[in-house]
Amino acid sequence: MAIERLRAVLDTNVIIAALKSRNPHSPTAELMADWEAGKFDLLYSDDLRAEYARKTVERAVDPARSTAFLKRLDQFGLCVQVGDVIPVIKADPDDDKVLACAVSGGADYLATYDPHFLPLGESYQGVRIVDGLHFLYIVRGDMPPQG
Repeated sequence: MAIERLRAVLDTNVIIAALKSRNPHSPTAELMADWEAGKFDLLYSDDLRAEYARKTVERAVDPARSTAFLKRLDQFGLCVQVGDVIPVIKADPDDDKVLACAVSGGADYLATYDPHFLPLGESYQGVRIVDGLHFLYIVRGDMPPQG
């Protein structure tokens, strides 16, 4: 019986932190390397990809790093079709796109550092919500995945 890889959505703040990191051993940079090594599937939607592209410019990410990431995302990420986005996160409705991608894609995890997700608790519709460091521990096998 084949073991399925973890399916995850990385919130924009995790992606930005990884792309801006100068330390290849930072948790977010390590997460990106683990994704590129095939240790988990990265889910994204068209809306989330557009947000990644927009926020990398707004946050002054090196354009070459941003372009390279978006190309890898297009090649190796799993694009999820998202229907109607249900308003859930009142503090920041843009976060609803991230949550909708995770739910629509059947993600195991949504990794974020955004406090707007805290009112949802540890999970939402079967998607575990963790910060980037804890997701890294899970990918490494240092923490057992919880369902």
